[in-house]
Amino acid sequence: MPELPEVETVKRGLLRLIVGKQIAEVTHDTSKSFPNTGADVQEFLIGGRIIDVRRRAKVLLVDLDSNYTLVIHLKMTGQLVFVGSERWGAGHPSDSFVNDLPDKSTRVEFTFDDKTKLFFNDQRKFGWVKLYPTIEVPNIDFMKRVGPEPLEDDFTAEAFRERFARRARTNIKAALLDQTVVAGVGNIYADEALWGAKIHPRRLVNTITDQEFEKLYHAVREVMNLSIEKGGSSNHTYRDAEGNKGSYMQFANVFRREGKPCNRCGTTIEKLRVAGRGTHICPHCQVE
Repeated sequence: MPELPEVETVKRGLLRLIVGKQIAEVTHDTSKSFPNTGADVQEFLIGGRIIDVRRRAKVLLVDLDSNYTLVIHLKMTGQLVFVGSERWGAGHPSDSFVNDLPDKSTRVEFTFDDKTKLFFNDQRKFGWVKLYPTIEVPNIDFMKRVGPEPLEDDFTAEAFRERFARRARTNIKAALLDQTVVAGVGNIYADEALWGAKIHPRRLVNTITDQEFEKLYHAVREVMNLSIEKGGSSNHTYRDAEGNKGSYMQFANVFRREGKPCNRCGTTIEKLRVAGRGTHICPHCQVE
């Protein structure tokens, strides 16, 4: 599953690639990947011009001048490949980056008025592309449940701390991974942020001091911004819109570094299981 920085990287690439293009035709193979009525597609998608590409948590939002929005979830193996005078790929790397398209993994094919194309490929068929009235997007169940964006300028350290109040008896890592608390924090960035704040992932939320929450708030933002700058995490199977693999993992301090020395104190990094996930800590810096 991509994490917020990977999806943000995809979004930024698509902003450069497809905004301003008009959709001339769309084809799909299964309704699971493209669960939209033919009438809605003809009236609100065909002929629509793309005016913006946004992200909410781990979901991409492609806004059209028809006042409809394509909501795209890449899930585990989704990818978007743009084919024009040059070829650009974003998402799960596979042979579809270089294959003639459509291929056996192509679920949805968009053709623009200038004959360029955008392919939504998904080997495991978990991802989807849904068409919604733009005004209704905030009312989608997922959108109503998901927490605030951790990188927004108006999301303060105090607001961050308050989001965890209802998870007082939960360990901090499980709460951090809960998308209804804060949007988009996945396993890699939870481990990295907790290391940065010197907080053990098994500690209960109600044991975390205000000062520690302040440190965790800044650590979350720091690791996510660095990952966006580096194009995502390289051990993840995600690439940016130029097809470049992310390089954040070159800068990771604990994730998948078990058996190696802590970059802060030299103690050997350990791997635990917390909140049902593989979890990496420094046992000296992060005391339970």
